[in-house]
Amino acid sequence: MEKIKQIINRKWDFSSFEKISNIISNFSISQKVLFYALCLILVLSTLTMVDDINDLVSVNVPTNGGYVKEGIIGSPRFINPVLAVSDVDHDLTALIYSGLVRSASDNSLVPDLAKEYKISDDGLTYTFTLRDDIYFQDGKKVTADDVEFTINKIQDSTIKSPRRPSFYDVKFEKISDKEIVFTLKKPYSPFLENLTVGILPKHLWNNLSADEFPLSQYNVEPIGSGPYKISDMKTLQKNMLLIPTYYELTPFNKYIPEKAFIDKIIINFYKDETTLIDAYNNGDIESINSISPNKMSDINKQKWAKVLTSPLPRDFIVFFNQSQSAVLAYKEVRQALNMATNRQQIVDEVLGGYGKPIYGPIPAGLMNAKETVDIYNTEEAEKVLTKAGWARNKDTGIMEKKSGKKMVSLDISMATLNSLDLQKTAGILKENWEKIGARVDIKEFEFGDLQQNIIRPRKFDALLYGIVIGRDMDFFAFWHSSQRNDPGLNISMYANSKVDKLLEDARKTLDVSVRMSKYASFEEELKKDTPAIFLYSPEFIYIVPGKIKGLELGTVTLPYERFLDVNDWYIDTNNIWKIFE
Repeated sequence: MEKIKQIINRKWDFSSFEKISNIISNFSISQKVLFYALCLILVLSTLTMVDDINDLVSVNVPTNGGYVKEGIIGSPRFINPVLAVSDVDHDLTALIYSGLVRSASDNSLVPDLAKEYKISDDGLTYTFTLRDDIYFQDGKKVTADDVEFTINKIQDSTIKSPRRPSFYDVKFEKISDKEIVFTLKKPYSPFLENLTVGILPKHLWNNLSADEFPLSQYNVEPIGSGPYKISDMKTLQKNMLLIPTYYELTPFNKYIPEKAFIDKIIINFYKDETTLIDAYNNGDIESINSISPNKMSDINKQKWAKVLTSPLPRDFIVFFNQSQSAVLAYKEVRQALNMATNRQQIVDEVLGGYGKPIYGPIPAGLMNAKETVDIYNTEEAEKVLTKAGWARNKDTGIMEKKSGKKMVSLDISMATLNSLDLQKTAGILKENWEKIGARVDIKEFEFGDLQQNIIRPRKFDALLYGIVIGRDMDFFAFWHSSQRNDPGLNISMYANSKVDKLLEDARKTLDVSVRMSKYASFEEELKKDTPAIFLYSPEFIYIVPGKIKGLELGTVTLPYERFLDVNDWYIDTNNIWKIFE
């Protein structure tokens, strides 16, 4: 302290500065210009050096702030994890609610409301311990009672939850306010994925009957425990049905693991894709998703926009019904059609390049599968047929083969949905297959008609259709022989005892590496039999403003999964020294 006083009271001698000033005043004009130029260079060099040193010892870190406006097609009806069906409902549910565990963008499952969980060695018992510091957005604590209430509502047949099959025959036991146990009748490795379902606050929903449950105002004015909450429900504009026309979401301060960075997410609703694109082109919104590839040319992509894509775990396939079509019962025919299919042409012309060709049941982007070499080769395909005794009819050019006393002609009837993408795909397939001597008849159906009268009774020769595999990658329902008949989803009615065993074992094991090995073997076995032609996996398209950072678009099964790591997104940053990180 004494030294500071001495410095303050000290008399400073400025005579040296006066001498320098006198010297400068005697400079000629050219000397002064040179002197001041050198001084300027010195100052700028010093500032640059200081800035470089600052860059070496400091770092930009995310901070709270900023906003983003996003548009979605549809209107919210059930922002409720028990009832959510539409993409709009799932999007908002993902932002407002949280579950025992959550999916991360890298396809892993991490604890959310749960602090930890244990799975028994036999794979039948799942024990969860809740965190101590978990709250709903109205300030009430989350307890095991809320988890129990949510699961009971899902299992209640009168509620008609779309998630009910995921918890069929699952027993729930509350051990304490913090500990809960799920018990399965038999091992089912994808079960953990089901526990990402959001948890309802029992104190708000408990007094509603089954009839009142879907009519509650909490379905459009939700209160959860997720990263975002509705900022002010009183100011929301609503339509004649009392459904909000937009939502303004702000971070929930008590969200686990941490509060989100972006201060405001505004979700606007549009009736169809055309009005959504118009709103984007007019600058009313900054983000849009799930755009049809054939509509991408209509979008005026701003200079600041980023187009993010991710392969969807959805397979578009031509299923063969060998029990109905005599010609498709020939293995060489199925193999030749597979080789004559130009998948890349379909991806380019139908999807505008926003997709990946696939050659087996595992969709692009899953299992880190290696790229498969394109097998498209019409000459080799025709050789396969010729080697097996097929020959072109001299008059029609259609391939024929003698079977007993009859001539079998390579005639194929293919059913599909009357959607633009599938219509174009069917047209390319017809063109491809006709090159090797096939005659193709395409039949288009409305969705309901296709489901009820074609798929369920298996009344088709070939079917061009798409299936959703899902994040849990359970192929059992699509290819196990027990699922051949309706309501099973084994559309080709495929049966192979080796494949059955691989799928059964994959369902039982909790070891991810073992399960992936089983699925790889299953895929190879399926390829040998060629019960279907695997065409492509479309890509999820997400257009966002470049100002958003920290957005890692990993595996996307359904559109709402773009929000899996939303609390890591940020717009604003602070520059701080590294020692203070």
